[in-house]
Amino acid sequence: MAFEFEPGPIAGLYEIRPKVFGDPRGYFFESYSERDFQAAGLSMHFVQDNQSCSVKGVLRGLHFQKHHPQGKLVRVIEGEVFDVAVDIRPDSPSRGTWHGVVLRGETQNQFWVPPGFAHGFLVLSKRAVFAYKCTDFYHPEDEGGIVWNDPAIGIVWPNLGMEYMLSEKDKKLPEFSL
Repeated sequence: MAFEFEPGPIAGLYEIRPKVFGDPRGYFFESYSERDFQAAGLSMHFVQDNQSCSVKGVLRGLHFQKHHPQGKLVRVIEGEVFDVAVDIRPDSPSRGTWHGVVLRGETQNQFWVPPGFAHGFLVLSKRAVFAYKCTDFYHPEDEGGIVWNDPAIGIVWPNLGMEYMLSEKDKKLPEFSL
């Protein structure tokens, strides 16, 4: 198997570490293998790939889709981010809890965030190129979100010694209703 799958503390979340083969010329690794993911019990079908580039201090999220929930396999191609998933599944015993993972381009680790979670990230490095595979298409009319500093959730974001940069839309997101 070309991957190591580590279950997170919330059911459904996984940190995934691919085997990276490197030499003085550079590196190679498989970023996704349907066969290996299915062998680990992760059966998903991806329909869309997205990529963004952000500078240090940018906080994106916490986002989700209401009626077309997306599972996301996220990774950092370059740089480093603190990536967060918040369980918003209605019947989940862990509803309203969060888990964060530091994703690094240097290690190529990934984070599987299944449907039913709000997702966001904070850029820790000077610049980060962030990529993710989605299990459903983006539907702008179906967007939902939770404000990044919701006290009921209590995410402990890294202190960067600077004010986080958020979009105007993300600044106005509501608090989570438990």
